[in-house]
Parts: sequence; structure tokens; C-alpha cells
Amino acid sequence: MTPDTQDSEAVREKVREGYGAIARQGESCCGPVKSCCGGGNAEAIATVAGYDAAELAALPDGANMGLSCGNPTAIAELKPGEVVVDLGSGGGFDVFIAARKVGPTGKSIGVDMTADMIAKARRNAASFRETTGLDNVEFRLGEIEHLPLADSSVNVIISNCVINLSPEKDQVWREMARVLKPGGRVAISDLALVRPLPKEVLTMVEALIGCVAGAVLVEETERMAREAGFTDIVLARKTEYVDSLTEWQDPLYRKILEYLPADAKPSDFITSLYVAAKKTVA
Repeated sequence: MTPDTQDSEAVREKVREGYGAIARQGESCCGPVKSCCGGGNAEAIATVAGYDAAELAALPDGANMGLSCGNPTAIAELKPGEVVVDLGSGGGFDVFIAARKVGPTGKSIGVDMTADMIAKARRNAASFRETTGLDNVEFRLGEIEHLPLADSSVNVIISNCVINLSPEKDQVWREMARVLKPGGRVAISDLALVRPLPKEVLTMVEALIGCVAGAVLVEETERMAREAGFTDIVLARKTEYVDSLTEWQDPLYRKILEYLPADAKPSDFITSLYVAAKKTVA
């Protein structure tokens, strides 16, 4: 392997270990019922991220682990019969919400590189089928840089606070373009940077697992989407998410504050970002 490949694999292994522990323990890397990306309980995190009470109440127990930094299904405009794929699906949180929207004639597929998360999601899927009568969810083990999906086979791709974790983000965007049908669309929520973080934060393992150290500038996200062949790109910043975590005294954000200028706050550097785009029609 080349040095760059070795570095990428090292990042993936750190992420895999961190999220595997979350799946096995039924809690986040920041403690019981706390999020890797947030410091409140899972329901509070999801509410701030933009989910309503009815969506949360309909989920299988354990599907919401507080790992959201937005609600991609809110901007995905999912329609009955569509095939939707969630990148980095974890315990199935957004997969189950999307499955209700695409209905029995549609398909909701989750892809995750962590075997423990896939196992947890499949257990949750059994409960989802019993409760809803829907048999339209599937979970596949795989890396988002190399999606286990055929070319031009998907209507919509969603992802929630995951692409920042990838060491090869350009490749993720190219893969999204590959598997989407012409005219297909993406609806992403992720953490992004408004301006560069201090280098001390970038070397913190907990900042990587906590969705911060791997985040890129907002304009970098737009560049990657455009170069992958996407059009109608819309980016919307949601700074209230980061402000809420700071107010909750999240351990990661308290540590980040130690390295920021005295008059600065985390949301001066970090934002929740919604990205909507369409694949070019040939």
C-alpha cells in the first residue's frame, strides 16, 4: 500500500473501532445515551437536528443513538416507490424513517462499514417489520467509498453526519454519482467548517470520531459535488446545532474551546450543513 492508502486505512480503522464500540455497548463514544456528535440524550440531539416527535416515536428501540447532525429525510422529498440509500446507516435510524416514506413499493437500503452496526440494524429491522408490516429495508456491509450497489440503480442518496468521517471524500461523491440514476438526487446533512480549526483539534482522536476533525470547508463540499457531476447544488448552514451542543457542555466541544481564541465559540468554526444536489441527466 502507498503511504496515502495506509493513512486512509488507519483513519477507517479508528472510525470502525469507535462506532463498533457504540453499537456493542448501546451507547455513544461520549457516554450512555449521548451522541458521538453531541452531548445531550439521543432524543434531544435528534430534536435539535430537525426530527419531529412522531418520527422518533415510530422508530424501533435502539435505532436512535444520537448520531445525527441534521435530518436529511426532511430535504430528500422522498416519494412512494423510490429506492433510497443511506450512507453510514448505523443502527438504521434514517433508513427506517425513509422506508415509511417510500412505502411498500419502494426500497430503503443502509450501507455501513462497521459489522456491529450492521448487526444492530438488522435486529432493529426485525422489529420494524413486525410493527409496520413493511418489508422494504435492507442493510449491507460496505465502505461508502466503494458502495455495494450497481451503477445507476438508486433514486436518492441520504447521509447523516458520516461523509466527514471518510478519508477519501472526493471518492464518496464520485460513488454517489455512479450509483444514482440520471436525475437522481442527494440529500446530505454533515458537519462542515466555516473556517479552519486549530491544528491541535485536528489531531484529537475524539474529534475525528465526533465528526469534527474530518470536516472540510463548506466550499470544499461544493467543489467535490460539482466535480463529481452534480448540479443544482444547494448548501444551507445550520449553526444552531453546534450552539446547542456547546450550551449542553458536551465534553468534546468543551475541549475544542480550550484551543479557540478567547472570544470565539465552536460555531464560529463548525456548522451543520445541508447539501442538496442532482446528478446530471445525460
